[in-house]
Amino acid sequence: MVLPDPSWSADEIVAHLRSIGSEKNRAGMARFGINTRTALGVGNSDLRPLARKLKKNQERSLLLWDTGIREARLMAAFTGEPKKLDIGQCRRWAADFDSWEIVDTVADLFAETPFWRELVEEFAKDEREFVRRTAFAMLAWAAVHLKKEPDASFLAALPIERHAGDPRNFVRKAVNWALRQIGKRSRALHAPALALAEKLAASSDKTARWIGKDAVKELSDVKQLERLATTRL
Repeated sequence: MVLPDPSWSADEIVAHLRSIGSEKNRAGMARFGINTRTALGVGNSDLRPLARKLKKNQERSLLLWDTGIREARLMAAFTGEPKKLDIGQCRRWAADFDSWEIVDTVADLFAETPFWRELVEEFAKDEREFVRRTAFAMLAWAAVHLKKEPDASFLAALPIERHAGDPRNFVRKAVNWALRQIGKRSRALHAPALALAEKLAASSDKTARWIGKDAVKELSDVKQLERLATTRL
């Protein structure tokens, strides 16, 4: 058996994915609300190790994306090079989003681009459900992983309430996710995030109220407060 190698082409990767997919996995994905229309039935537990073996390759990732296949698009996100992405390409990929899983995986890649803040602002204004979700998935990921990013970048994002009334499931959950992750990032961000969560919790809007109450619960958790007490301001 030929082992995965960084020299593999997009076609070779897709052929390998087809060979290891299963209908059982496809059925399991559907139970988690994953769009399986183009899925081959390969789980992330297999995709992530494969991506590490194949290594980053931006040109190949674009070809993988263009196949339209779920697993190939996830591999495109895992092996893409954020510093080589241009903003137009991000917009084109976003126009293809059809699943929360694809959104959340690609959001990690987008959040590592030099223009990620611009994308967050643009995508949050977009009326398409999965594109708007991308903005808040990016914020959530950035709050955890972009350690050198100043807290001011996230304070600027705290007018999350502009979209806290969007009742669409994949948007409201992402808004809540972003608010919680920002509030847990540092002591400096905890207070304004908790204040916003409390404001939303008191809202007359059902969606905003759910987002706020859930965020208040996590941001007020004793273990979270103890952890924050040992972090930087």
